[in-house]
Amino acid sequence: MLKTLLAASSGAGARARLSVLIFHRVLPEPDPLFPGEIDAAAFRAICGWLAAWCQVLPLTEAMRRLVEGTLPPRACAITFDDGYADNHSVALPILQAHGLSATFFVATGFLNGGRMWNDTVIESLRRTERPTLDLHELPGDGAAESPIATVTSSERRSAIDQLLQRLKYLPADARVAATERLAALAQVVPPADLMMTTAQLRGLHAAGMTIGAHTVSHPILARLDRAAAQTEIEDGKASLEGMIDAPVTLFAYPNGKPGTDYSEETIALARAIGFDAAFSTAWGTAQRGGDRFQVPRFTPWDRTRVRFGMRMVANLRRRGTVPPLLSG
Repeated sequence: MLKTLLAASSGAGARARLSVLIFHRVLPEPDPLFPGEIDAAAFRAICGWLAAWCQVLPLTEAMRRLVEGTLPPRACAITFDDGYADNHSVALPILQAHGLSATFFVATGFLNGGRMWNDTVIESLRRTERPTLDLHELPGDGAAESPIATVTSSERRSAIDQLLQRLKYLPADARVAATERLAALAQVVPPADLMMTTAQLRGLHAAGMTIGAHTVSHPILARLDRAAAQTEIEDGKASLEGMIDAPVTLFAYPNGKPGTDYSEETIALARAIGFDAAFSTAWGTAQRGGDRFQVPRFTPWDRTRVRFGMRMVANLRRRGTVPPLLSG
């Protein structure tokens, strides 16, 4: 039934709609602090469903066929953002076992021992042995007026969510400084092996996976001036091309919310720098004649086969793709 519904909702040829799924991490085991995070068992199930229901294409091929009007019914592509090490160690073997391909959008500044700011927050709160943390000195809206408890899992998770929201849109240098200060307050040395090494990145490429660009330091591009945004995008692309000795033709906007995380100027830069397509995190599907530099991505969050499939169908039937601000 789900295969039939997906075929009816997606169409084919010139009328086809392309589903592009987005993932970030695939954990080896469930994480009690983040029970909604995809782990190996959940990803194995999802890959089984996709292999049974969809025609999963390499993203480069899918975009070419979208433009040509030759997409098959139930066309789908899989993407990962950021460059986590578990993309290689956990996700890759599962993809290979199901005969599936994926595209990995990698922020190059965190490879080989780097760490994203949000992971400094998460790991500092996860690993601290201090019962409370006084965070009033950290910047951002909503500065704590009293200590934050970190004893129970729910208290730690609540503190993480508050801090991520509080720090997300700070200038990059201030944000990193704040997270390093948090680690010091928590008396934690966060791990340095969360992101891929160059060897793992090359391993993905050698396995037939596509490597896409995702800037150097994962900034909010809409908040950078043109020169800084151009440097972030160009340097990330060039660095990846040097690592895999191959062209990098696809780009994903960090965070990816239209109008908030990227702008009309960012889109123009992605075109001028020479990418074939760029990807947002707006819900919806790609259609022939749509903006190749604002391709929507979406992943159902459901853990059961029927609910996951039905949410894919519902997303295929969405008529909007990106907000009007950037749809012209």
